[in-house]
Amino acid sequence: MSARQDTGRDGGRTGRPTLAVVGATGAVGSVMLQILSQHADVWGDIRLIASPRSAGRKLAVRGEEVEVVALSEEAFDGVDVAMFDVPDEVAAQWAPLAAAKGAVVVDNSGAFRMDPDVPLVVPEVNPHAVRMRPRGIVANPNCTTLSMIVALGALHAEFGLRELVVSSYQAVSGAGRDGVDTLRRQLSLVAGTELGTHPGDVRRAVGDDTGPFPEPVALNVVPWAGSLREDGWSSEEMKVRDESRKILGLPNLPVAVTCVRVPVVTTHSLTVHARFEGEVSVQGAREILATAPGVVLFDNPAAGEFPTPADAVGTDPTWVGRVRRALDDPTALELFVCGDNLRKGAALNTAQIAELVAAEFG
Repeated sequence: MSARQDTGRDGGRTGRPTLAVVGATGAVGSVMLQILSQHADVWGDIRLIASPRSAGRKLAVRGEEVEVVALSEEAFDGVDVAMFDVPDEVAAQWAPLAAAKGAVVVDNSGAFRMDPDVPLVVPEVNPHAVRMRPRGIVANPNCTTLSMIVALGALHAEFGLRELVVSSYQAVSGAGRDGVDTLRRQLSLVAGTELGTHPGDVRRAVGDDTGPFPEPVALNVVPWAGSLREDGWSSEEMKVRDESRKILGLPNLPVAVTCVRVPVVTTHSLTVHARFEGEVSVQGAREILATAPGVVLFDNPAAGEFPTPADAVGTDPTWVGRVRRALDDPTALELFVCGDNLRKGAALNTAQIAELVAAEFG
């Protein structure tokens, strides 16, 4: 699909594509505006779009105050690329409309990820896929998948992945602002107490204030993220499985996932057990990870050096540590990875995809 040429509607930035950020006032949207201000400026006009209740607000992007406009068909007039950071149902309704108006849509929701006519793109892993977009839409993967897939893609390119077993330790911001607010409220209830020493004491202190989580998350871990799917699996677990297969081009890859919510504000962590086609070496894996774009190898347990959310939060790369060969399988590696779920896990990858599309404009 060829990119639509910009026609000079860009306030003096002639020749650069016009960008719309849909959902600009949300948690991911605010990070997106930071990233747009930090990255090399490839855009002409940047239009900020949100729900009608947010219209009229002014937000800073590229050092300028830009007024938010209400989501409508007219809001996409003259837009070349539209990044969507909105709930699935909003994206399902509005992304096709934006594409019909001529914009290339980069969607961060789950509405189109598994659509066979919509590429699911991680620029460090499968950038070529961005040009194959018959619906005019490119999908951004789920934040949990993105927290590991850059490192995994680099290892797969060298060793050939044949099986994946993953456990996630997911930050509450993955459930949006409500998730963060819930954790902070619960922490205020348990701070300075002796709670967490008797059955049910944390639950009684928290009461019904569990927010978007089925159980208290302060002083606790919750082995559930998402909604119920067939045979006891969660939607979050199925996303990691299905999206990893699609991104890596391995439709029959065996994948087992358990998703766990932990009392961390931002940055998902995962343990990864990856089996490959032949014998692997730790030294070979370390060399690949140390040079892979978008990956930081931080791995010296003897010195107490390995990734944690407290260190990775607010940064762009996938952090990898605890690199070991499996004790009982010379074809398998064990890893611990961390990735900021609002940056690479959402806004950053979306921006990187949009930049790939922007490069198509002459």
